[in-house]
Amino acid sequence: MKTIQPSDNGFWMLTQDSTVYFPNDQLLYGNAKDLGFTGLKGMRIGDWEQRPLYLLEEQHDEYRYINLRDLLVLPEVKFNLLSRGVELNHFIKTHQFCGTCGYHNHMAEDEWVMQCSNEHCNYRTYPVICPSIIVAVRRGDEILLANHKRHSSPIDKKDRMYTTLAGFVEVGESFEQTVQREVFEETGIKIKNIRYFGSQPWAFPNSQMVGFLADYESGDIKLQEAEIVDAKWFKFNEQLPNLPPEGTIALKLIKATLDLCAKE
Repeated sequence: MKTIQPSDNGFWMLTQDSTVYFPNDQLLYGNAKDLGFTGLKGMRIGDWEQRPLYLLEEQHDEYRYINLRDLLVLPEVKFNLLSRGVELNHFIKTHQFCGTCGYHNHMAEDEWVMQCSNEHCNYRTYPVICPSIIVAVRRGDEILLANHKRHSSPIDKKDRMYTTLAGFVEVGESFEQTVQREVFEETGIKIKNIRYFGSQPWAFPNSQMVGFLADYESGDIKLQEAEIVDAKWFKFNEQLPNLPPEGTIALKLIKATLDLCAKE
């Protein structure tokens, strides 16, 4: 990060963990001097509405921040920019020291990388991105949806959210192997015809969601109770449970699968 100069002008992103300062449904805009940011550390991370977008180092202030999830309604390009800022903030906070020699790190000027300040080391650490698959499974005119433990808090069962299956990619594993493993582990179902759908940066705190569509092959539902509360087949033309919010790749996968079910 560089020292913010009085003449720096543009939009300003302030973050605390996975939250963003977004007053009046917009980022702060203006001159660094007028906003009181001169002398703070920050860096340009892109353009917002054709103006420079700066990420400021995390501040201990009393602004009212909102969760990044609440901004999923924004256009994809804007949400992804905010995700970049949140992930870079997390990366900087969690890589203050060199993993090789233990010396202090600093943000390099030529790229987004934390570099060891020890001239005899200079080890560089790049932002950590954790790949995770997410998959919608179809069986004829039905879609497989699950209520995960993290979505099971509402007392009234009809208010609980049902969504697709997901999980982190393990070392030495392809995305397709992860898709097969996660579906089988969580529901006991075997799948086929796995194909790529799309992806979404997911800064909670540093994931990349890689989406797939798949078809049922065999097996009966057998829940992995440590993670899944319930899983069912739902017909495309019947009443569906609460689904993930707009803007999520999970909902996009569900809608694409329901379209395939309707054609079936």
